[in-house]
Amino acid sequence: MAAVQQAATALEAVELVKTYRTGRNKSPVTALRGLSFAAARGTVFGLLGPNGAGKSTTVKILSTLAAADSGTARVAGLDVAAHPERVRRAIGLVAQKPGTDPMATATENLLLAGRLHGMPRRDARARAGELVRRFGLADAADRLVRTYSGGMARKLDIALGLMHRPQVLFLDEPTTGLDPQARTELWHEITRLAGEERMTVLLTTHYLDEADHLADRLAIVDHGTVVATGTPEELKSGLRGDAVHIELAEADGRAQAVLQRVPELREITVDGRTARGRTDDGARALPPVLAALEEAGVAVTSATLARPSLDDVYLRHTGHSIGATGAAGATGATGAEGSKGLDASQGLGASQGLEATK
Repeated sequence: MAAVQQAATALEAVELVKTYRTGRNKSPVTALRGLSFAAARGTVFGLLGPNGAGKSTTVKILSTLAAADSGTARVAGLDVAAHPERVRRAIGLVAQKPGTDPMATATENLLLAGRLHGMPRRDARARAGELVRRFGLADAADRLVRTYSGGMARKLDIALGLMHRPQVLFLDEPTTGLDPQARTELWHEITRLAGEERMTVLLTTHYLDEADHLADRLAIVDHGTVVATGTPEELKSGLRGDAVHIELAEADGRAQAVLQRVPELREITVDGRTARGRTDDGARALPPVLAALEEAGVAVTSATLARPSLDDVYLRHTGHSIGATGAAGATGATGAEGSKGLDASQGLGASQGLEATK
């Protein structure tokens, strides 16, 4: 039974801990605090959290770019610490920053990646042609990459990660900065990779809609640890009732105490001009909520009811909204996680440089 379970698991992290030194006479930054999760083969597994939560550090460890201080990690059935070279052959890595040569064409970039992976020249050329057609880049395959739009360049980054047909593909914030159409096109391709090719995809993102749309299962990450796991629907259905969202005319310190006196409302948080709560019956609870705020002289600009969202799930488990933590998280992990992510040279080192000397 254990062997069958292991064979069905493509990714496994167990109690990963990672700290970074930040300089002389400064306290180290702890990026991971016992992070654990497992992802099944042929699925899209999402790591959802703000900048600085530990997502990119997790990818670095799983892709052999960094060593954990403690804990274990397995990729494609291989222990990352014990068999790093074999792990690199099994993975593709698409980092946050571009991994292409802007002064080369798409075809040249792909052929170089194939040769670095030890592919025969004829096979590399055939695979490059297949990928530029799949990603809609055939007409631009012989143009310099520096002339590409952001969406085209990101498609090429993903094609590079797929060149050697990896078992596991790491996508670190793949759609950051893309326009809606380019995001939608990439979403379609990510879904196809898992559904048709049975590839395992680890997706890191801070976009709630992206995690909700793409992930078969996800882990919500906050301050270096997993606070909740499940399918998006499982996580949302765990929140009973309706979400109440209230926008105040201005930040008012009285709002929290006023809302706490409304018996129909629970799980109340106030962040600046935004107040949130949960209720079993939104239609019944909203009138007394608005009446209480009006009586206290707290001006309201809008009030809405909604079914539970992943942001509500994040709020339940962490005490804050995912959007409210991004800047603070990035600042707290400067030089380690928040503002760096994975750069292009690291991506090439993990997923392309393995076969360079062969």
